[in-house]
Amino acid sequence: MHALEGWAEEKRSAWLYRIVSDCESGTPRQVLFLELAQAAEHQAGLWGAEMLKAGVTPPAAYRLDARTRLVGWLIPRMGVRPLKSILAAMKVRGMSLYNSPAPHGIPTSLDRIDRHQTAGSGNLRAAVFGVNDGLVSNASLILGVAGAGVAPSVILLSGIAGLLAGAFSMAAGEYVSVRSQREFYEYQIALEREELDQYPQEEAAELALIYQAKGVAKAEARRMADTLLLDPDRALDTLAREELGLNPDELGSPWGAAISSFLAFSLGAFIPLLPFLLLSGTTALAGTLLATGISLFGVGAAISLFTGKQALFGGLRMLGIGAAAGGATWLIGRALGVALG
Repeated sequence: MHALEGWAEEKRSAWLYRIVSDCESGTPRQVLFLELAQAAEHQAGLWGAEMLKAGVTPPAAYRLDARTRLVGWLIPRMGVRPLKSILAAMKVRGMSLYNSPAPHGIPTSLDRIDRHQTAGSGNLRAAVFGVNDGLVSNASLILGVAGAGVAPSVILLSGIAGLLAGAFSMAAGEYVSVRSQREFYEYQIALEREELDQYPQEEAAELALIYQAKGVAKAEARRMADTLLLDPDRALDTLAREELGLNPDELGSPWGAAISSFLAFSLGAFIPLLPFLLLSGTTALAGTLLATGISLFGVGAAISLFTGKQALFGGLRMLGIGAAAGGATWLIGRALGVALG
């Protein structure tokens, strides 16, 4: 990192820390972020010293850019939690404090700093919701076109078009989303790696402050942070989680996410389309209603695995939602068919 860039980032972080601290007035986090602001000012001083060594005079004052001003304006109006990803991207540490509490509570020793593997359940959840999206959207499309009273061949063509358009759209959106998230994670982790190499004690001090804010005693927090630095890989992983609120295990593959999204949506969208490939006339439409209803109930029951609700409740709720969406599009299609007829 260029010394001037590092100086500017630390100055920006210090300014944002103070805004966050004001927003947390009256809580233990207020002191944490004030101390982190002081640590950032110290880091800026180190970067300033690097510039002087290179024969460059550090700027007399830091000039806020438009993005920093906007985020600083939003923090007291929206709170920190909704902005934690943006703040992490702007090198504001301690965002893990705004994550959902871990089921095992705060860490009290290094043995309780776990590397949780969540990718498997996350992929399963994404697959279930991808199937649900394809099922509801294409069933609604087919029922809307059928309501207009067009020929079965037109319904079939519309269903195929809906499947392909939706699947490619979902895949493209998922690729961009995961690619952007991965680039963000990689950039932030690279910054942490560089700072860990150059200023290990300062990084340990910041990490100790975050542990203190989570309820760890000051001496124990510093001991944990210093011990972590003995293992650079583990230290980097922990810094990413505790300072940035990131999970290095969740970088993900953009292509893998895109392909999975395409296949999941296609599977869901194919179900209401299948009867029109095998049957004809009103029998095909009845088959679509039956297949879609059974599938919606099954998807709702599967979603209950993630919501904790009863499978029967989840299935009936999803069936009701799908029926409402399909019924509405059928009525709209029917009205348009009569009006344009």
